[in-house]
Amino acid sequence: MEDLLNIDYKKFTLKNGLEVVLYKNESFPTVSVNIWYKVGSANEKPNKTGFAHLFEHMMFQGSQNVPKEKHFKFIQEAGGNLNGSTSMDRTNYYETLPSDSLELALWLESDRMGFLLQALTKDKLNNQKDVVMNERRQNYDNQPYGLAWEIMFSNLFPVNHPYHWPTIGWMKDIEKFELDDVKDFLKIITRLIMLVWLLVELLMKMRQ
Repeated sequence: MEDLLNIDYKKFTLKNGLEVVLYKNESFPTVSVNIWYKVGSANEKPNKTGFAHLFEHMMFQGSQNVPKEKHFKFIQEAGGNLNGSTSMDRTNYYETLPSDSLELALWLESDRMGFLLQALTKDKLNNQKDVVMNERRQNYDNQPYGLAWEIMFSNLFPVNHPYHWPTIGWMKDIEKFELDDVKDFLKIITRLIMLVWLLVELLMKMRQ
């Protein structure tokens, strides 16, 4: 049990401020890349909620050098899987794939980390607005007890508190998403410190 809980990892910070955590485990010939942005719904403002969750969707809509939805295609064709999630204080994106495709995952993440803004378009935004609104209807508005958590949090925290609104955002705010607002929120993301979390196995052998 002691060995199970003793995770021998390495942690360091790059010159650009990114924190890196490396963990070597040779049990499986795979590598997991988990990128954590320290930005969530708590970084939003009243009447402009849901942007953090929207970016979970927009980050898969292509960047400067990766066409729309090709992030999924490249990872899946390499034999991997991927997804993302959003909470109040962070957003994360992860891939698990064969170890020899580590550079592919890092390149895809770096391209959308640095060059997402150039690829944002009104058409992509409108498409994902519809997806998010349908997600809200399916998982919250039309779900038995689906509104329970947001009703509880909206009563626990005052209107201007960053935990007052749901992570997915209020429907009236989602309907009003504009491209300039999305770009402004992306600039907030790039100004804040990000955490790069790599759970790596066979990496050392690959680099020898």
